[in-house]
Amino acid sequence: MSDEKKKIDVEPEKVDSVEKESKKSGAAKEHKKKHHELIKDMEAELKAAQEESRENYDRFLRVSAEFENYKKRSARETGEFRKFANESLIKDMLSVVDNLERAVNSSTADNKADSALVEGVNMTLKEILKILEKFNVTPLESLKKPFDPNFHQAVLSEESDDYDENTVINELQKGYIIHERLLRPAMVVVSMPKARADNEKNKNIENEKNRSDDLI
Repeated sequence: MSDEKKKIDVEPEKVDSVEKESKKSGAAKEHKKKHHELIKDMEAELKAAQEESRENYDRFLRVSAEFENYKKRSARETGEFRKFANESLIKDMLSVVDNLERAVNSSTADNKADSALVEGVNMTLKEILKILEKFNVTPLESLKKPFDPNFHQAVLSEESDDYDENTVINELQKGYIIHERLLRPAMVVVSMPKARADNEKNKNIENEKNRSDDLI
């Protein structure tokens, strides 16, 4: 009887122990599950943070490149502005140079001209040309050069057997460049062969005749 009672008394304790173990196991599983989910959430947050960091870095590189391009463009534009800031003033000064050159050439051809006056004008001309040279303004070399519409403005054509066709044989007004850019084209006379000159002459005569006939 005592043994049976002892057996009955022990069984509830075992049941309680099993239940406790079961609860512990369930809690451990739940804890492990939550821990796993927490790790997954942290990994997702880390991945999102890394992606955002990468995008921010790419954006930083683009902004840095744009800023560098802006600095280079600004420096280039500032340099261009400094180069050509006085272009309008210099262009107006060229007419003064033209007049001084005409005065010197005319005085040189006139034997009665006052030599001291001619020398003074010539010195003034040279000083102005030196000033222009400081601003990188130089005259174009046009005489005996092939006609170039980028630098020359043809005013007249003359018959010539001494030069090839479309050669500059006379310069009515000098051309100038500033920093390798055209400041003013040269006004020139261009050569043409005799046959072409005769054709041009006959064409002009024919045009004049047609005009006269129209008037009649």
